[in-house]
Amino acid sequence: MNLLNFSFTKFILLFSVIGVFCFFQPQQTPAVKTISPATYQEQVKKGDLLVDVRTPEEYQAGHLKGALLSDFAGGQFAEQIKGWDKNKTYYLYCASGNRSGKAAKLMSEAGFKQVYNLGGFATLKEAGLPTTKDK
Repeated sequence: MNLLNFSFTKFILLFSVIGVFCFFQPQQTPAVKTISPATYQEQVKKGDLLVDVRTPEEYQAGHLKGALLSDFAGGQFAEQIKGWDKNKTYYLYCASGNRSGKAAKLMSEAGFKQVYNLGGFATLKEAGLPTTKDK
């Protein structure tokens, strides 16, 4: 009887430890989705937001029409996203796709559900997306 009771106690203890590890898995952030200019044009809809995460100087030299500026490297980005709607869809771009990838990752980690990295401005411009310059 004592042997059976001892094994049962071990079983319950082992089951409890496994359950705790399964229950408290670290939250994984969703992978940042990089999409092509063509895919962007197919799926973008009214109410989605286009965000240029380059510097103000880069933005003024030329940007996609309708893009909001939020300078990732300058530090404004992390503060600005605190006031953004996490349920909207966001498309981010920069000069090469590096900053926009980091910005998209930051947004995903902050709980934003639909964030896409469009890559670099030159590629988007070459693909025929409309651009403009600030005067």
